[in-house]
Amino acid sequence: MNEQNYSDVIMTFIVENFLFGDNSQLKTDTPLFEKGIIDSTGVLELVSFIEEKYNINFQDDELVQDNFSSISAIEKFLLNKLNHQN
Repeated sequence: MNEQNYSDVIMTFIVENFLFGDNSQLKTDTPLFEKGIIDSTGVLELVSFIEEKYNINFQDDELVQDNFSSISAIEKFLLNKLNHQN
């Protein structure tokens, strides 16, 4: 799976689950917390989705706002996690 697909999958999940299908204001660098797109509960939903989708587990100390601040940040964190898993 190429890197673009990770951001596409994450963006689709966020649009469908938090933006009710409206992606007009969402870009890969949109600050998710500052724009009120996701909150702490939303992060847990997103983490659960990513763990299931990519068969990985996050540690509690990885669940920090910096890792989930934007789709780009999530993708970077996910790629790092997947690269260190293998």
